Amino acid sequence: MTDKNIVPEAEVLESDDCWRLLGEANVGRLSVIVNGHPDIFPVNFAVDNNTVVFRTGPGTKQWAMEDEPVVAMEADSVSAEFGIAWSVVLKGTAEDAGSEGPRLDEVRRALFPWQGVGQDHLFRIVPASVTGRRFDLSAPMSLRTPLNDATRAGLE
Repeated sequence: MTDKNIVPEAEVLESDDCWRLLGEANVGRLSVIVNGHPDIFPVNFAVDNNTVVFRTGPGTKQWAMEDEPVVAMEADSVSAEFGIAWSVVLKGTAEDAGSEGPRLDEVRRALFPWQGVGQDHLFRIVPASVTGRRFDLSAPMSLRTPLNDATRAGLE
């Protein structure tokens, strides 16, 4: 049972708003299928023409996407200062982004690999859908309670 005065209602975001927010973010969580089960990895990414591009190297993510290219990626942000939170989920197909062209060179330079060298393979998520929600955290519960991990988890 939820009390609408306590739990903020989510605002459903338009596609353009989702892409704008994704363009402002740089870290997301990539979900792939590994041996028939979902697995999640943090990735730094860039938006390129309503697709998402990220770097990876040989390993679980790359092998999983080559075996089963259907993926999902989520990015979000919480601002206690401004009293808002948002989450965007992109579902689609991962494909090799190639290595040619000035735009990809620019994207590659912007995606500094967290693990250093060896993350030279670019993948692109071609979306089948992009959805998003924005939450107003100024509801009474948020005003009386600090926005900590337990509060955030309860709002997700």
